Amino acid sequence: MARTRSPRIDKTPFEASITDLTHDGRGVARRDGKAVFVSGALPGERVMAEQTAKNRHFDEAKTLDVLEASPDRVAPRCPHFGTCGGCVLQHLDEHRQIEAKQRVLLENLERIGHVMPGTVLPSLTGANWGYRRKGRFSVRRVNKKDKTLVGFREQDPRFVADLSECHTVIPEIGNRVSELAALVESLDAREHIPQIEFIAGDESADFSGIALVFRHLQPLSESDRATLVAFGEASRFAIFLQPGGLESVHPIWPEVPQLAFALAPWNVSLAFRPLDFIQVNAALNEKMIAHTFGLLDLQAQDRVLDLFCGLGNFTLPMARLVGEVVGVEGDAGLVARARENAARNALANAQFHAADLTQDQRSAPWMRQGFDKLLLDPPRSGAIEVLQQLPLKQFDRIVYVSCHPGSLARDAGYLVNEQGYTLVSAGAMDMFPHTAHVESIALFERA
Repeated sequence: MARTRSPRIDKTPFEASITDLTHDGRGVARRDGKAVFVSGALPGERVMAEQTAKNRHFDEAKTLDVLEASPDRVAPRCPHFGTCGGCVLQHLDEHRQIEAKQRVLLENLERIGHVMPGTVLPSLTGANWGYRRKGRFSVRRVNKKDKTLVGFREQDPRFVADLSECHTVIPEIGNRVSELAALVESLDAREHIPQIEFIAGDESADFSGIALVFRHLQPLSESDRATLVAFGEASRFAIFLQPGGLESVHPIWPEVPQLAFALAPWNVSLAFRPLDFIQVNAALNEKMIAHTFGLLDLQAQDRVLDLFCGLGNFTLPMARLVGEVVGVEGDAGLVARARENAARNALANAQFHAADLTQDQRSAPWMRQGFDKLLLDPPRSGAIEVLQQLPLKQFDRIVYVSCHPGSLARDAGYLVNEQGYTLVSAGAMDMFPHTAHVESIALFERA
């Protein structure tokens, strides 16, 4: 069988004038009539670039030198910017970053959904540094360098970035990346640990509220376990091991660490496990919850349906404000913990159901209950399957919290163009500063 050859890449540097910014934070130029996406370049700039990939409809390149800089260009704060793939926008002024994300949202709504909001909501922003309380570091022992690397993937995802620090991660973790690398390097199992997950809740009497989960592919020696326990005691980080799947995760220090975070404005506390999904930006999460409740115009007598509810991030604080709220989520473990959280917070008016919302749920009891308002917070794939099943006429208002503007735009098109809703307002939320990730929110009202 003939082997397909990759297109030949021309490494000759070339000059490019950047006219736009892609959804993933690269500059857009044209070369001989063909689109070129240039990493490290901003609109309005003239750069010297080098081709890195060749495709049928577009090419890819990286910036070698900035000949004419944009007034929006700033010096990246992180020494690893440009190599590490964790951030792609540190060279762009922070205010311009969220403006770019707002444009991505509106362009997607118009191009994919064929709809535009009546009002563009002011962007929701918070701290731009030290915000990330949940993430996963890749780990790799590089024998040629005789060292262990801990970090996010490089822009070339085949490689692990050799990080000494990370400014977007909470400082308690971001300032200790080198220490984590040295810790793994000291272990007998250093070649068999592929990742370290971190997650942070509120501090407790036993530990700092921060947990590390060490994935390991072979059993750890007693010496390695003792080393990790000693690190936990010294740092006050809870240490978990993961020898297999999700259910294999277990603590080794302290004996029973209790992870939880408070949503103080609503007097609610959410307990969670170290691999559970929580919003990565704690401060913006509280702003987002308040913003969502304002758009829903919650009233004391309301019955609200909260789909893709997770641990109850919206459901439980909402229960303080309305008559009843029903949360539905596909992950049975998250539903179990949401129910436990409802009991811990004495919220008898919050119900939870486990259901795969991509499948037919028309016979589910919760689907046939009457509601006034609907909240959606789906994964990247969106909510079209469940929207097509719901008796939508019962909802006066729908608020849609989105982590992917393309799926939001598709679903907005369905609600407006096929179901008669009006897209009253929409706007971006900067949950992940310095990355190209676009979080957004939209309000729909029945016309």
